[in-house]
Amino acid sequence: MGQKVHPVGSRLGFIKTWDEKWFGGKNFRQMLHEDIRIREFIKKKLHQTGVGKVRIERAGKSLRVDIHTARPGLVIGKKGADIENLRTDIEELTDQKVFINIIPIKKPELDAQVLAAGIAMQLEKKMPYRRVMKRAISRAMEGGAGGIKVCISGRLGGAEIARREWLKEGRIPLQTFRADIDYGFAESITTYGQIGVKVWIFKEEVTKKAEQEEVGEPVHKEEKEEKEKKTEKDEVNTDANAQES
Repeated sequence: MGQKVHPVGSRLGFIKTWDEKWFGGKNFRQMLHEDIRIREFIKKKLHQTGVGKVRIERAGKSLRVDIHTARPGLVIGKKGADIENLRTDIEELTDQKVFINIIPIKKPELDAQVLAAGIAMQLEKKMPYRRVMKRAISRAMEGGAGGIKVCISGRLGGAEIARREWLKEGRIPLQTFRADIDYGFAESITTYGQIGVKVWIFKEEVTKKAEQEEVGEPVHKEEKEEKEKKTEKDEVNTDANAQES
């Protein structure tokens, strides 16, 4: 059998950090189940707003929830009414004072969870699964991803026998710890069964970027092109000065 490890869990302590920051002690079990209920409630209530990561931080008797979303306007609502209702509902679940921060996702096409949820929503509308997968992959690659892999499994297209289909573009170095790989999972509830969606997105190699910055090499493509143009310009100026002399 395949030994599959969670891409984020295997990188904790290297380039990834925890989505929950608190120390439970003897109350660890209760606090963990409380966090699971909060996450399920948020994802169920805000399923159409493109929710990515949900980070929870506890300090004393207060609880802070950071919601990363592709559509912050829908979460906040008119004059902040929706976010106030959400805060009240979470306080009823936890019996603690809750603070909510809405963090907009600058590039939703590079967030694996948002992409997986988008694919699941389109499958619920009975769109062709291959077209949906290809469209998601092209969007991610155009957005600057180094590689992407999409896997869906279940009764695809209403077939009697469930199967698994996947598409990949670029490179996904799962065994390289310094590779920043985002992972997302979503489920599509269709009339003919449940379909699972998994998305892996490779963004960049974090350590390599830090090394390049130390050496002084350009990290991004635009910086590299600018440096090459500057070098060419300097060479032209040097040749012109040599001819004049």
